[in-house]
Amino acid sequence: MNNDKNQDKLQDQAPKTVEGAAVKGSGWKKLLGKKWVFPAAYMAAAAIILTLMWVYQGADNKPLKDMGLTTTGTQTETGTGTEDGGAVPVNAVAEPLGYPVADPTALEVSREFYNPEASNEEKQAMVVEYDNTYSYHMGIDYAAKDDQKFDVLAAMTGKVTRVELKHPLLGNLVEVTNAAGLKTVYQSLSDVAVKQDQEVKKGDVIAKAGRNELEKDLGVHVHFEVRDNDKPVNPESLLEAKTEKEDQ
Repeated sequence: MNNDKNQDKLQDQAPKTVEGAAVKGSGWKKLLGKKWVFPAAYMAAAAIILTLMWVYQGADNKPLKDMGLTTTGTQTETGTGTEDGGAVPVNAVAEPLGYPVADPTALEVSREFYNPEASNEEKQAMVVEYDNTYSYHMGIDYAAKDDQKFDVLAAMTGKVTRVELKHPLLGNLVEVTNAAGLKTVYQSLSDVAVKQDQEVKKGDVIAKAGRNELEKDLGVHVHFEVRDNDKPVNPESLLEAKTEKEDQ
């Protein structure tokens, strides 16, 4: 008799289980049948891919809400600038910073370091646009007037802590770190002449100027950055200090 009762219980439970599964499956079908589901999933995936691209790039981007500019893309922030878009002061410099080129007077500055106190017109020239996305320019770009290659020099003595060839946006790049932890970064290079962990001296030729995808509108140029504790520093401020000492 107990067996009959157990069989009755199993028969009572089985339809409930099947019915529950059918309701759950029906719910998924209803959800997937919504017209907005697949577009929403596509937009979420696109946003993730764009965010990963900018994080990998290491670019220091911030929304340009205070610049009087119209943005049509999504802007992400990698957390390497100040809240107003400016640079942080450098903590320590082991030696005066040199120029990344032999004769800066023979070249032109094709794009300056972003200055939040500049006029809207000036700030527009200090912004990089790529794929409907805008980012502050956290370096100085040097270019020859005839769009020809020129030597790129180590701006300080240190160790080559990064060499990356054929970055999809930045082109070839080299990073040099000095004893105080200050980093100089050189992007848009060609004919890279140094290797990872190599020691270089200030003034050594490390590459030649080249092209990259992110700033392809500039043609042949070198993008030069200075970072203190991975925060952007305006190279011009250190170069000016160097010039004042030499003049004394």
